[in-house]
Amino acid sequence: MTLQSDRAEQADRAEQAERPEPLTQHTPAGRADRIGSLVRDADPGAGWAIGGPEGPYAVVEAGAGAAGGFEPGPVAGPVAGPGGRAGGCVGAADVGALAGVLVVWPVIGMLVDAGELALHTPLTAYGAGDGLPAGTTAHQLLTHGSGVSPALTGLAERLCGSPLAGFAADRIWGPLGMTRTGFAADGTLRASAADLGRFLSHLLAPAGGPVSRAWTEQSLRIRTGELLPARGLLWHPGAHGSWSHGDGPALWISPRGRRWATLLPTTPSAPLRTAFREAAFA
Repeated sequence: MTLQSDRAEQADRAEQAERPEPLTQHTPAGRADRIGSLVRDADPGAGWAIGGPEGPYAVVEAGAGAAGGFEPGPVAGPVAGPGGRAGGCVGAADVGALAGVLVVWPVIGMLVDAGELALHTPLTAYGAGDGLPAGTTAHQLLTHGSGVSPALTGLAERLCGSPLAGFAADRIWGPLGMTRTGFAADGTLRASAADLGRFLSHLLAPAGGPVSRAWTEQSLRIRTGELLPARGLLWHPGAHGSWSHGDGPALWISPRGRRWATLLPTTPSAPLRTAFREAAFA
């Protein structure tokens, strides 16, 4: 082989390495294009995002999808007001149904990590749990299928020494840059698709952030033994190695696939939810 031909071969290899990956349904861009079409056809006003540990691959905020296309990567927005209150957050959707994993779950995890709460210790040991059966534990409430119990919220606030709204804003959302997440004046929890992506990206790559890897790993495994339906700690196992929370606005995360997704529909739809999950994780 001559020096000239060797250089030509090296140049060809370099050109191939720089060439973008072909757009298919299995590449991030291919998935985003497929999901964008799917959501626009079913619910044009829905917000959604998909991504991985490095951040979002695509973001469409609620109300923006009808215009077509999607925004790649992070989306900046107005800063939430004091105490985590969302002040005129454009694109921030009602995510009250996700308060369990956006507020209570990470705070409980911080308390467990700090040794201030043991999941299998009766709530009465912490001066909480009034009105519940004797011996009720935080673990039982976290694996219950009906959502977050007021007793669990009360327990977290008692141990934190402050309302969860302010605590979550200062200790969870603020450090993660979730500037469009907070409680509105009417008490509704609101968040943007981009902020939900920041939260989910952090769960895949904690790097010393507010939600520890240990807590996420504890939560994303079956904690109900042989009982059905199987559940983790406020997260539910699903198809393709994913875990989910929420039937209206919804979050999915797959540690095995290093992928996450979120959907903010204008109206809850089981068919759209299933189709979205399949497009994001299959």
